[in-house]
Amino acid sequence: MEGFRDFFRLIISFLLIYCCFFTSVTKSYADSKVTLNNQKKEIKRSLESLKDLDYQTWQIIVYPSSKESKNLILRIVGYPGSLRIDHPTNLIVNSGRKSWDLKDITRISKIKVESLNDSAAEFDLSPLIAELDKNRPLRLSLSGLIKDLPIPPYLVAEWRSLAE
Repeated sequence: MEGFRDFFRLIISFLLIYCCFFTSVTKSYADSKVTLNNQKKEIKRSLESLKDLDYQTWQIIVYPSSKESKNLILRIVGYPGSLRIDHPTNLIVNSGRKSWDLKDITRISKIKVESLNDSAAEFDLSPLIAELDKNRPLRLSLSGLIKDLPIPPYLVAEWRSLAE
């Protein structure tokens, strides 16, 4: 009986390993740093999911406005269906004593990209990146939605590298 239990455990272990490593997955949620746009050109971007101080999760995406441009766009996406962002709503960014008011460009982007839903907003990040000389932590706030969303220094470094 003991030998049968050991053999059974061995078979179950192999089945679990097989299922974990050799089955095909239809969706992947991995972070990709380089994507292709509709003209088949590579675009570097930054993608991160962060929680604000109210424990609401936000997806933060930073990407260049075009292949040739150094202007960066910051897209903030909340959980679809659970909230609606009214536009225009400027994003306030704080870092110590410094503060920036980033312009809401969602309506301009929505004309170009029909896939933007009501739980997403886009902002021109270029004025902020141009003034930053260090990878300092930032705090984002969006009127009525985000009270305080901390952005760690490693993410600021990634954004600054996209602008180079």
